[in-house]
Amino acid sequence: MAKSKSKYQKSKKQAEKETSTLSLKEQLAQKRKAAQGRKELTSLLTTASFASVFVGILLFFVVGIKAAVPGMLGILIMSLSYKYPRQALYAFIIYVPMGGTITYYLGNSPILQLAKDAFYVPALIGLWQTCRKQGLPLIIPQGIKIPLYIVLGCSLLTLLFINGGQQFNPPSVGLLEKAEKEIPLGMGILGLKVFLGYVPLIGCAYYLIRDKRDFLFLSRLQIVLILICCVLGFIQYLLLITGVCQGTRGLEGDALFRATLEARCYIGGALVYSPDEGVIRLPGTFVAPWQWAWFLIASTFFAFATGFTDPSPIWRLVGLGSLVTVFINAVISGQRIALALVPICFGILLLLTGQIGNLKRFIPIGIGLALILGIAMVTNPAVVQQRTESFTGRWEASPPQDFIVQQFEENWKNVEGPLGSGLGRATNSARAMGKTKLVETYYPKVLYEVGILGVLAFLGLVTTLTIIGFKTYRSIKNRNFRSYGAALWVFILFISYNTYYYPLDVDPVAVYYWFYAGVLFKLPELEKQDREDANPQQKTPKKRLKTI
Repeated sequence: MAKSKSKYQKSKKQAEKETSTLSLKEQLAQKRKAAQGRKELTSLLTTASFASVFVGILLFFVVGIKAAVPGMLGILIMSLSYKYPRQALYAFIIYVPMGGTITYYLGNSPILQLAKDAFYVPALIGLWQTCRKQGLPLIIPQGIKIPLYIVLGCSLLTLLFINGGQQFNPPSVGLLEKAEKEIPLGMGILGLKVFLGYVPLIGCAYYLIRDKRDFLFLSRLQIVLILICCVLGFIQYLLLITGVCQGTRGLEGDALFRATLEARCYIGGALVYSPDEGVIRLPGTFVAPWQWAWFLIASTFFAFATGFTDPSPIWRLVGLGSLVTVFINAVISGQRIALALVPICFGILLLLTGQIGNLKRFIPIGIGLALILGIAMVTNPAVVQQRTESFTGRWEASPPQDFIVQQFEENWKNVEGPLGSGLGRATNSARAMGKTKLVETYYPKVLYEVGILGVLAFLGLVTTLTIIGFKTYRSIKNRNFRSYGAALWVFILFISYNTYYYPLDVDPVAVYYWFYAGVLFKLPELEKQDREDANPQQKTPKKRLKTI
């Protein structure tokens, strides 16, 4: 008996020794890995810094300091983004709502308008290479593959035959007329980037989220960004009403009603502030006022999702607080579309996500939200009346449905053929490459650029995405994941078929639409991980991306 006991103690000591040895080996391996990481970072920073300084000097002598500094920063950021795609994607999401403010603080260089892509494109290339090595698909879900290829095929036909024809066989001009200097192929490439360039964000978001902790970090990061931007938007309004910033007050004629950079108030870009004329259009942290409006509309979905589904009571309160700031900014910003759609989207979310039936949670939240907004309305009746009159006046003067029909009719008559008039021909950011047309509604704009074939193909893509998104969120059993997924699906549904203005063409909706579709498609896997953690015996091995 004593012998067997001694033997047991000996084996126990040996096991403990092996465990401690293994732990020591793991610690040494981690130290080696950390040292290797620091070495690689130092090497990358040295090489990238040398290259950026060299290019910066060249740009300084050729173009000037305004291009040199962004060029240097661009090379450094792109190098780091390629090496560390995970951190780059987070930086990308942070930069999107802050880009307008950063752009004008750094000198309003045209290069800075594309600064966010310095994070996105290298990160995408790095992710694509990793996916190839590990045999994982970049296009997610697989169901959108065929519709996406059809849209891409139609777009490439337009680029080749329409933009290419304009490039190599430009239309003849009159004897005394001077041909415009244009680069139709360059315009087409830029137009294609705007049209489909952010579709890969679906895969980026899917692989960025590895587990529930990553998901909560991302959702809470978005709420913090909404809060920061809305507080800055409120500060901008206070600076204008107190006279610290003059806005467009004191100007004459059309200048009273036109957004201008000269009226900029510390945050964001061009604005209109002529309260005596009843015209206020604030840009918040963005370049232009209507981008701010669509940020507020999109933020309604994200703030609602976190406010009703986050497992932490504190973060639920923060989410609902951010929702209140969105409502307040929708009123004070002067954006009619935000004033109309923010409360409408909130109501739709309550109905379609089923949260209105969750009385224990909804009633206190609803009362609190109504109380805060009621106080704001009572203390600022003139502002509320002014915004309401502006909205009803515009609706009566130009009803949205009539405006959309008129845009369809006009562009249907003027489009050059079934392949359209050329990619980028109605894209504002491509105007540096040649003459562009202003089309203020999305699907008429697509019709003008890529023709009826391109419109039908794109509708097929977003419809497929919407249907798969619906099936995805309906397959989720976890209440919190399901409610969050429902909010994201309603956002995708709303943007997919919205044709009023063109939010899918510019920040932030052009980014959020595709990125948060990827988040939605990741939720079933997160739910599965939750079940496996609760029941380790049911755990099944699955191939996952390991390096991002």
